Amino acid sequence: MPSLKHLRVRINSVKATQKITSAMKMVAASKLRRAQEQAEAARPYVERMERMVSSIALTVAENENASALLRGRDSDETHLLVVATSDRGLCGGFNASIVRAVRARISDKKTVKLFIIGRKGRDQLRREYGTKFLETRDGPGSIGPGYSDATEVARKLVELFDGKEFDVCTVVYNEFKTAMTQVVTFQQLIPFSPNTSADEINLDGAIYEFEPDEDAILEKLLPRNISVQIYHALLENGASEQGARMMAMDNATRNAGDMIDKLTLTYNRTRQAMITKELIEIVSGAEAL
Repeated sequence: MPSLKHLRVRINSVKATQKITSAMKMVAASKLRRAQEQAEAARPYVERMERMVSSIALTVAENENASALLRGRDSDETHLLVVATSDRGLCGGFNASIVRAVRARISDKKTVKLFIIGRKGRDQLRREYGTKFLETRDGPGSIGPGYSDATEVARKLVELFDGKEFDVCTVVYNEFKTAMTQVVTFQQLIPFSPNTSADEINLDGAIYEFEPDEDAILEKLLPRNISVQIYHALLENGASEQGARMMAMDNATRNAGDMIDKLTLTYNRTRQAMITKELIEIVSGAEAL
């Protein structure tokens, strides 16, 4: 049976841990509010950008002179996965769910290369797939992602594509639904894959003339769309990370409370048993005299 001193030390230790997890929960909740606002504010622009690129791309997709970023290459053997994770842990299964999905995707493809954003993804995938790494970068950190970060990643991806390092590029991230729900999402960036068909794009009877022509517009628009989609993925990932961390710290705080209750109950029972034992010894000694 543990001593009273040992139980007191454990209770105080768990109480200190509970204070830390409670503080981390409040910090994550505060950051979640800001990250969620940023992610939700970016969604209309991202959707409109994708719709605009889709409407132009559908008219020139069959053109042999169309950009390789649009029509792709003849081969699709080499796939590049841009894996967006976090730099910090203590966020439940946020990083583990992304890494698990990446492992499943790697087993399905013949040749896969990895572009890792975030230290946790790099650390978890390095031992098994370190030879597949093309590049690794730290995540956006506590300040949140900036558009300049996404632009730099997009520039590097286009550079690697032009260097024929891969044929198809897909970004992997957690899409934010609620603080309790994040969905691992795969979105193809290169070549551009429209999510809408020609019949679904409603122009309300309007006829558009492009100046300059569609190819010249797409030459500038496709790299920018890659930047926008990566920025959107980082924003969604940031909100998902804070939501997962808030829920993980909330569960940790509750578990610490349950543990404190159990330890306190054990402490009181042990203390009562020791008092009872001392009383019995006193009574027995008195009777012996």
